[in-house]
Amino acid sequence: MEIIEYSMIELIDPTGILTGSRYEFRIYVQFDEEDELYDDKGTGIRVIYAVDGGERKVASYHLFERATDKVIDIDLEDDEIAQLAAFCEEHLEEE
Repeated sequence: MEIIEYSMIELIDPTGILTGSRYEFRIYVQFDEEDELYDDKGTGIRVIYAVDGGERKVASYHLFERATDKVIDIDLEDDEIAQLAAFCEEHLEEE
């Protein structure tokens, strides 16, 4: 899984119910042609990254077809989720 592009916005909780901060990352990736997730039009991953005190984690994610935004109902491997968490953490520090 190679990350080729991303965007990030901070999500605002208008109710004030959630503690900490939440960020939405739209991460566009390219998979190897042999991978079941390969799509020649590209694949995206919408990641909600939560920061609450010292805890920082991927709160949720889903994959989608880049061309149509259609959700792909497949779970990532633990190492791929760890790669997403590291990517989000790194790019939060740059902001």
